[in-house]
Amino acid sequence: MRRTPARRPTIKDIALRSGVSESAVSFALNGRPGVSEATRDRVRRVADQLGWRPSAAARALSGEGAATVGLVLARPASTLGVESFFLQLVSGIQEVLARRRLGLLFQVVEDLSAECDAYRRWWGERRVDGVLVVDPRADDPRPPLLDELGLPAVVIGSLPPGDDGTGHPGISNLWADDARAMASIVSHLHGLGHRRIVHIAGLPDLAHTRRRIQSLRTEAERRGLTDVRSITTDYSDTEGAEVTRRVLASDAPPTAIVYDNDVLAVAGLAVAAGRGIPVPDGLSIVAWDDSVLCRTAHPSLTALVRDTAAFGRRAAEELLALLDGGPALRVEDELPHLEQRGSTAAASP
Repeated sequence: MRRTPARRPTIKDIALRSGVSESAVSFALNGRPGVSEATRDRVRRVADQLGWRPSAAARALSGEGAATVGLVLARPASTLGVESFFLQLVSGIQEVLARRRLGLLFQVVEDLSAECDAYRRWWGERRVDGVLVVDPRADDPRPPLLDELGLPAVVIGSLPPGDDGTGHPGISNLWADDARAMASIVSHLHGLGHRRIVHIAGLPDLAHTRRRIQSLRTEAERRGLTDVRSITTDYSDTEGAEVTRRVLASDAPPTAIVYDNDVLAVAGLAVAAGRGIPVPDGLSIVAWDDSVLCRTAHPSLTALVRDTAAFGRRAAEELLALLDGGPALRVEDELPHLEQRGSTAAASP
């Protein structure tokens, strides 16, 4: 038998139960003058008893807010289905929003221009109260746009060099030090005797990609390493595998490869196995972000470890602080730590 959907209680229901007019109920629930405190208390008690909640659409039309936070990802859709970072990040964000009964409006778009269009549309339609912004870029058009719209935001990730975030009064920034994290990887591999290191990186226009590449160069120069380089990809397993094949087939193949995410690293591990190169005896592998893929691979992958869900929770908390009228802040998150597993060992002589 087909069930009849449950009917939401309305202002009319509250008025009938309370014995007052619908306009009096509206005044009482919206904190407007025109009703006595006794009537206001009675109406609110009845609303609670009936399980009434304000409509998000009605709140938007009245200018009281949308009760929704937005998140747009301008990434190739094919790279998101298997990458665990964003799933963990969103789970942490949602955990905090749920406490305040706020929704998350999530959209995947093809490029940065489409992302900016989404912000303009959401602002014009009053769809969101604020946004979470990922993947900061050099010459990023999003902070100036959000400033112009007056849309509160938290940028998640390291800002480009030279941008300290102070020029955007309505935008907070939560970041971790990618440069120091890369330095810890280079220190680990150098200590194991590796002198030929390749960094298979992510998208080249992302600020954190550039920071990692620059940190690798700086650490290599400091240690006198001349055979160290970075190659950018789209984060997909396909490109990760292709670049790995190419570098392993070179005249002087690397003894260690650093991958910018878990998907790239697992793809590289498979390529090494296919070429008969033992890991870690013939090749050491490091993944930037830890995940179940890294922990269940054979051998398990040495990886940078952090609590990504907690990272998402902090980002959401910073955005709620902005929405509550707090100042924009620049907050450094915990530095990811390198956990050595079975994929790194001393370089072959």
